[in-house]
Amino acid sequence: MNVNQHTPMASPYGQAQPGYAQPGYAPLDGGYPAPYAPYNGPASAYQPGVPPQGQARGPPTSAPPPVSAPQQYNQYSHSQGDMQNGPPPMTQAPPRPAVAQSYNQGHMNMTGPHPSYPQHYGPPPTMQQVTSQMTGMQITSGPPTPAGPGYAPPHSSQPPISTYSAPPQPSYTQAPPPASSAPTQPPSPGVSAASQQYYGVPPLPSQQPFDSSRPPTSQQQFTSSAPPPPSQQTFPPSSFSGPPTRPQAVPVSQPQPPFSAAPPSLSSAPPPVSQPGFAGGPPPIAQGSFPPQLTPPSSQPGSFPPPGPPPTSVASGQYPPMSQPHQPPAAQPSPYYSGPPPPRAQMPPTSMGQSNHLPPGPQGPLGQQGPPGPLQQPPIQPGMQTGYPPQQNGAFGQARSPQPGYAGPYPGQPNYGAPAPAPTAAPAPQKRLDPDAIPSPIQVIEDDKAKSNEPFTTGVRGQAPPLVTTNFQVKDQGNASPRFIRCTAYNMPCTSDMAKQSQVPLAAVIKPLATLPPDEAPPYVVDHGETGPIRCNRCKAYMCPYMQFIEGGRRFQCGFCSCVTEVPPHYFQHLDHTGKRVDCYDRPELSLGSYEYLATVDYCKNNKLPQPPAFIFLIDVSYNAVKSGMVSIICNELKSLLDLLPRQNPEVDSVIRVGFVTYNKVLHFYNVKSTLAQPQMLVVSDVSDMFVPLLDGFLVNVNESRQVIESLLDQIPEMFADTRETETVFGPVIQAGLEALKAADCAGKLFVFHTSLPIAEAPGKLKNREDKKLIGTDKEKTLFQPQVGVYNNLAKECVAQGCCVDLFLFPNQYVDVATLGVVPVSTGGSVYKYTYFQAQTDQERFLNDLRRDVQKQVGFDAVMRVRTSTGIRATDFFGSFYMNNTTDVELAGLDCDKAITVEFKHDDKLSEETGALMQCAVLYTSCSGQRRLRVHNMAVNCCAQLADLYRNCETDTIINYFAKYAFRGIANNPTKAVRDTLVNQCAQILACYRKNCASPSSAGQLILPECMKLLPVYLNCVMKSDVLLPGADVSLDDRAYLKQLIGCMDVAETHVFFYPRLLPVMKLESGSLPVAVRDSEERLSKGGVYLMETGLHLFLWVGASVQQELLLNIFGTPSFSQIDPNMISLPVLDNPFSQRLREVVDSFRAQRSRYMKLMVVKQEDRAELTFRHFLVEDKSASGGASYVDFLCHMHKEIRQLLS
Repeated sequence: MNVNQHTPMASPYGQAQPGYAQPGYAPLDGGYPAPYAPYNGPASAYQPGVPPQGQARGPPTSAPPPVSAPQQYNQYSHSQGDMQNGPPPMTQAPPRPAVAQSYNQGHMNMTGPHPSYPQHYGPPPTMQQVTSQMTGMQITSGPPTPAGPGYAPPHSSQPPISTYSAPPQPSYTQAPPPASSAPTQPPSPGVSAASQQYYGVPPLPSQQPFDSSRPPTSQQQFTSSAPPPPSQQTFPPSSFSGPPTRPQAVPVSQPQPPFSAAPPSLSSAPPPVSQPGFAGGPPPIAQGSFPPQLTPPSSQPGSFPPPGPPPTSVASGQYPPMSQPHQPPAAQPSPYYSGPPPPRAQMPPTSMGQSNHLPPGPQGPLGQQGPPGPLQQPPIQPGMQTGYPPQQNGAFGQARSPQPGYAGPYPGQPNYGAPAPAPTAAPAPQKRLDPDAIPSPIQVIEDDKAKSNEPFTTGVRGQAPPLVTTNFQVKDQGNASPRFIRCTAYNMPCTSDMAKQSQVPLAAVIKPLATLPPDEAPPYVVDHGETGPIRCNRCKAYMCPYMQFIEGGRRFQCGFCSCVTEVPPHYFQHLDHTGKRVDCYDRPELSLGSYEYLATVDYCKNNKLPQPPAFIFLIDVSYNAVKSGMVSIICNELKSLLDLLPRQNPEVDSVIRVGFVTYNKVLHFYNVKSTLAQPQMLVVSDVSDMFVPLLDGFLVNVNESRQVIESLLDQIPEMFADTRETETVFGPVIQAGLEALKAADCAGKLFVFHTSLPIAEAPGKLKNREDKKLIGTDKEKTLFQPQVGVYNNLAKECVAQGCCVDLFLFPNQYVDVATLGVVPVSTGGSVYKYTYFQAQTDQERFLNDLRRDVQKQVGFDAVMRVRTSTGIRATDFFGSFYMNNTTDVELAGLDCDKAITVEFKHDDKLSEETGALMQCAVLYTSCSGQRRLRVHNMAVNCCAQLADLYRNCETDTIINYFAKYAFRGIANNPTKAVRDTLVNQCAQILACYRKNCASPSSAGQLILPECMKLLPVYLNCVMKSDVLLPGADVSLDDRAYLKQLIGCMDVAETHVFFYPRLLPVMKLESGSLPVAVRDSEERLSKGGVYLMETGLHLFLWVGASVQQELLLNIFGTPSFSQIDPNMISLPVLDNPFSQRLREVVDSFRAQRSRYMKLMVVKQEDRAELTFRHFLVEDKSASGGASYVDFLCHMHKEIRQLLS
């Protein structure tokens, strides 16, 4: 979203509006050249020096030592950011070349509401440095050389390294950058002062169409020929901006220029070695919100072990190095000037060598190429939030800046980083970091697709699978398919110290009942008869390929705890010459990673076999529900839906029984016994003590009672057609369903269709507590906690009975999703939300969701346990479930879409020879009433070298973990503290790599591990999500809804949610899909049509100058002005292009668990604000940084840790 203010529109969630899939964060795929590193949960409060905030509990992980004392950054003990002096001792094996990107170090704290980050991050480079760096922006594939701040050497034969060399802006003084709304910029067209709401508000008059005449750019550094007087310069903030009140802002007297025209005074002398390219030491505290790391200065750039690092992507100096924040700039020509680079830059230009020299755009108030240059920024006001320097991203590269005169970017919000208006000179053209020179998610995704052509076989321990964006077939040869389990690291660190040092979270995302594609066989079912599954005597792990048979096959040694157990006589088999059983390949449990056991009566509740489950439909019949058409749509649909209830065997009728309840302030139960001519209604008005007024005839078999049920479904809409009752209850409704299941002694699922805040007198009554004034304060967290305890108790009872609740909400105002969602989330259910439901536009989405929800495979009364081999154990779990103790994950219901993220911690050392094992066992009742045990096994490697850890990580899975960790954290910590924690942990992961695995190079280079080079872009997407950084128009309910939704997403879903897929439709051909484009406005062409998928919404963006032929093929009209922006489905036209586009839309929908409603967005139409919200590489309306800005900020944080 650009800096411009956008007009508000109705919130996407639940609306046609695309929601929030803040796609910005796609999971990071790291192309996995590098091994996936295991990781030890996020650091505890990710610290480096983060001031304690509330009780933010860091992600569970080993926390680094307190910042207060300087810590040694030695090779293996990175804890706070110090570097060792001198090259690391040779006693350690030199790590392989780390996959990395060079980066410059600089310090920015990302805390606080991220103000709009203008793009500059760091102290201004000196002229020379700059130019040389600019020339050197390249992505090379060899390790960066020490040559200079931004040069990567020519490609060498090192392991894959992507070096991005960006012009390191060497010595910038850091200063808070002009806020994105720095008045210095001329008002840009398209900016309005509305509080950028992306959803549904008519555009303000000030909003003008974007002008597309300027060249697209995304981060510009300005060049200018002479430095402005210091008093006028503002600098890039050194942090993601702290709360406005912080005294840390630079005093006005010494504002620092974003890329200051002149380097800090020190820089005129050769910079100290410790930070090549930058002026001297770490920025003073006053600048950042994190106390600077107190670390002893080191004499080297970050001593890395000698060459031989794992493959790395080096972004050489691309990010401007930052340094001495407090020095007033010296008078020197601006670093970014556009003259030829000084001779010193000797690197071979690579494809991007000169990319950052953009032609200056028209200058002058409106033609400004980008954000105001350093020179023109108004001085920072003390106490002001600093933010990133503005980024320019207009529709087609036009500079967007806030309207002059608005002190804060969005009125009504804290002054996010906007300096007060001040008269200033016209900006000089700015040079910017070339977006093509930084790691591209699309490139990584395409490279991965190109590598995987044959099936992925799971027999090799510690082998990272293809990315979730790649289509591949899996052959199970002993480890579970990545469709069931994905790990953050496929090389676990051998010791907890190593895990703490790297800060890479060690976690697995497990989706036990995942649906497999048609070409892969579902897990085999093993039946050992009365004796049940064979298990280890001590740890109770189930028989699997990791059990070692000994003594001729009479006993087996457990791979998890090493205990030896007798083999029962009926299971005995001889061993072959290799020590394997001769029937090894005939038994799924000895040769496969995933399989299912039929459980015996010992595995059933109360030692008796379960009854088949039941489905109960509870329908709100209050005034709003009837008036919106919801009641008649549901009743109509249920007639056909009841034939589609889940079943184990497609040929047999489902054994699931059904029941019906309607309610408003009272509950109406229906007797639909097959012997009745007409259904009977029984009303329970005493909602404080709920009971079920009938036993026989409430839960029935669909086929036997079909006529009575259909008669009931016809009558309900008529019976309540004239209702005037507006109040509803909610707690008693769930209680009623629970009591009915208890009476029938079975598990089951409640489908509750609800419209409003339950304000009628009854248990669970709620009040409206939505208060915008609390957003951004320490009390905001209370809004994500349930307001009454009734629902927690109800949830506990539901779990004990195996009663899962799915909630379909149709709100027109606040309904307190945070409280109503407690029971669905705790019971393994789902929440669906259709805000401002209208029959004609939302019916298709609702009915598709309902059909899928009723039909999908689901297990009831489930318990999941994760066992691990000695050395690690599962310590934390994220998802929709209930836990009574520390090991058993209880799920009243578990369906094929639910994933559970499990975090592991060391409790001992691991060995490289044996690796680490995990076994996930889920005991559940199938939809046919059978008790089953599904087992998934996974073995990963262990490593003693950090380089091996960083070679084998999976960024997408790491982002899934970080998002769930952060979203859970906002219920107990201020959102700013949560965002700081994320930035901090990410910086620690990358700094540890740089320090211990990358070959020595200038601090001006940003070096990223190859498999984690997308960590910054994806993490920024998580940071900018509506949950953590909401726009003014994102409701509290939308945020609570997203928080719950993402809590149980798998890796593929979080990937597309955080980094949406954007396809250029004009390149569509019959065979394959066109290559996606990056999520940035500057990638859109006026003559193009693009399809964006976020996992929750689909947008079809149509440029203003699309050719008539294309419009005719898609919409059947030759004119752009005749396209109906309100259409919700593409017209069915008789031409190959229309047919192909509709097939693509259908295939996208088929891959997702929620039906994505299509929204047609015409360029410059008000709906474009909603669409732009998902262009996650750009600045967001709510103040989120652009990718370029965030990368610079991250580089600065890393350098801060290393200095």
